[in-house]
Amino acid sequence: MLPLKDNVPTRSFPLVTVSLIAANTIVWLWERAHGVDSAVLHDGYYPCSVEGPCVAPATLVHHLPWYESAFSSMFLHVSWTHILGNMLFLWIFGNNVEDALGPVRFFLWYIAAGLVAILVQSVVTLAFSTAAGASVPNVGASGAIAGVLGAYIVLLPNAKVLTFIFFLIREIPAVWFLGIWFLFQFAEGGFALLHPEQSGGVAFFAHVGGFLFGALTVRVVARRRPLQPTW
Repeated sequence: MLPLKDNVPTRSFPLVTVSLIAANTIVWLWERAHGVDSAVLHDGYYPCSVEGPCVAPATLVHHLPWYESAFSSMFLHVSWTHILGNMLFLWIFGNNVEDALGPVRFFLWYIAAGLVAILVQSVVTLAFSTAAGASVPNVGASGAIAGVLGAYIVLLPNAKVLTFIFFLIREIPAVWFLGIWFLFQFAEGGFALLHPEQSGGVAFFAHVGGFLFGALTVRVVARRRPLQPTW
């Protein structure tokens, strides 16, 4: 399912959402210029750097310590599909969450969602995966964006998302669209734990952790209700 737009307006220009998209895009272009693989290996987040042992590929390159890579990994991507998909979701759902939180609070909360997502992924990986799984670099803005999705489903369950699905365009209630997306992460997460070398460094349980963080905290941090759907 590919979201195209939602039916919820905003009160003001989503400065932080657009800035985050710009920052991720700039980092992606930098990765392309300097080598995507080398950037991911050096700046990606390795769960094994918190609790070893680390094996290849973590042992083959000098990478950032976990307390730095926890931040840098949020802005790294592995392919055009990866970044374009993430930025599309951030654009469609982030502006309304930013509208509810306010720009400064939204930015700090977004970073917190990303860190919680990384924490959840680390706990699951270190508890249930192998040393090889814990030694695969995790990258992507998906964990933080999952927090945005969790917040959106709580704030705007009655919104509709214009969606491209099976070569058709349909309006889908946000609660169904995001609910299906959330459940899908468990299946992908289980596969990634069993086959870490095939997951592309995408931390699917980070999506689960980020989503739950967003859903559970947005009512606490929101300054006002978002505008209601227009169609």
